[in-house]
Amino acid sequence: MHFDDQRLFTELLGQHDHHLRTIEQALGVRIGVSGTALKVSGGHTEQALGGKLLSDLYEILKRGYSIYPSDVDYATRILRADRNADLKDIFLDTVYVSAHKRVISPKSINQKNYIDAIRKYDVVFGIGPAGTGKTYLAMAMALAALMKNQVARMVLCRPAVEAGEKLGFLPGDLAEKVNPYLRPLYDALHDMVDYDRARRMLERGTIEVAPLAFMRGRTLNDSFIILDEAQNTTSEQMKMFLTRLGYNSKAVITGDITQIDLPSGKLSGLKEARTVLSNTPGIAFTLFNERDVVRHRLVQAIITAYEAVSGDSPDPGPSRENGPA
Repeated sequence: MHFDDQRLFTELLGQHDHHLRTIEQALGVRIGVSGTALKVSGGHTEQALGGKLLSDLYEILKRGYSIYPSDVDYATRILRADRNADLKDIFLDTVYVSAHKRVISPKSINQKNYIDAIRKYDVVFGIGPAGTGKTYLAMAMALAALMKNQVARMVLCRPAVEAGEKLGFLPGDLAEKVNPYLRPLYDALHDMVDYDRARRMLERGTIEVAPLAFMRGRTLNDSFIILDEAQNTTSEQMKMFLTRLGYNSKAVITGDITQIDLPSGKLSGLKEARTVLSNTPGIAFTLFNERDVVRHRLVQAIITAYEAVSGDSPDPGPSRENGPA
């Protein structure tokens, strides 16, 4: 394989050829370097896959996208799962550029399906294990819509349910009591927007972070609303949240049905909604699995190991979308 741009070729190799070593280890091939040419050796199938991977990554570099070691890992996973996947279509779909000039884009086929569903539908469910980017990508989409003046405000909420621990009475006023439950949403927000700008938007109410209980009785117009940790909603809470949707608004509901912290005997609102709304026009469901995990590579192995023991794996496979309302 011959490449015509020395600078891009050097980026393709990675520091100390780290990208090549990652591909070799993942696919079981050998990659030799000669000038600006690469030779992939191995089994016929692995050789073809390695060639497509390197060719697609080079095309991505030519479009101005900087490739990091994690991107090589994600790209390898994608092509191993679907040899016909278009890496350019996935990696070059810029969702949002963070305050740190970091491009936020999908890293798997399901993530790409997820953001496409958010663009197309007004109510989208993202269901799957931890680390699959459900909430992070939804927040990036919400911020992008806010910055483009497509919505007037962004509302982030989650149920205040303890994760298997009894925390007792928390000190302080109401805001201080619920803040620990909302901390993950603030962390994700500050990862995308610089602290001072985020603070100003929170003070003006352009961005609102609130516990789910505060949603009752409200009608949210011209808003992008995200409900996180939805597996910990009750049936009544889920219905209450879904009926808050006003004009020119979107709602994204995320959760992991294998990590429900509700008291024993309480039905998860997310589980029920998945059954009740599965055939409702205008609503899309994206089902993530361990192959979509974008955290440390051990997280994927941990999720797989637990699912093998518990048998609680969410249905794998592609997203499911219903027709327009």
